[in-house]
Amino acid sequence: MVHLFKRGVAVALFALCIQPQAAFSGSPTEQIQETIGQVLKVIDASIQNSEETRKESLRDAIMPRFDWPEMARQTLGKHWDSVSARQNEFVSAFAEFLGNAYVGKITSYKDEKIIYVHETVEKDQAQVNTKIVPSKGDPTSVNYRLHRVRDEWKIYDVVVEDVSLVVNYRSQFNRILAKGSFEDLLRQMKDKDSKRLN
Repeated sequence: MVHLFKRGVAVALFALCIQPQAAFSGSPTEQIQETIGQVLKVIDASIQNSEETRKESLRDAIMPRFDWPEMARQTLGKHWDSVSARQNEFVSAFAEFLGNAYVGKITSYKDEKIIYVHETVEKDQAQVNTKIVPSKGDPTSVNYRLHRVRDEWKIYDVVVEDVSLVVNYRSQFNRILAKGSFEDLLRQMKDKDSKRLN
């Protein structure tokens, strides 16, 4: 079974709000920081809230920052057009699956610092390069790929130590679809007890 969720991605999202560096005004970095600021507020209030309430609040803060349709399209890759009648269903399943993975991981990290290495913006595309520095151990490179959707910057990929989340999923989905059906893929993604794909 291949782990679907990269630890560095969760660390990056959480650490962004632990030790924020100077944001680039009006930039993708600033919008990411705003989102993670909301996450920090949820975590700070977690003592007063039930686990279910906390998870729902975290989802409300995190989910809007991602372009789920674009991520789903890229991860399904060559199979996207062949399931045109069920693309919306796949987007929902993918967002639910990855959203739950984020929420399940994000509260378990602390004491990390983030260093903003570089930000590039070219027309409607952007990348924010960061390094996550833990209290112990080696730093982790986490780069966010974003594009402009109306007036917002949306994440469509995260690259952890040179490994693309989208490419990683695409490889796993291709293996599942090579052995089984689209229904098999959906069933595994929708299995709330499963945190991994075969």
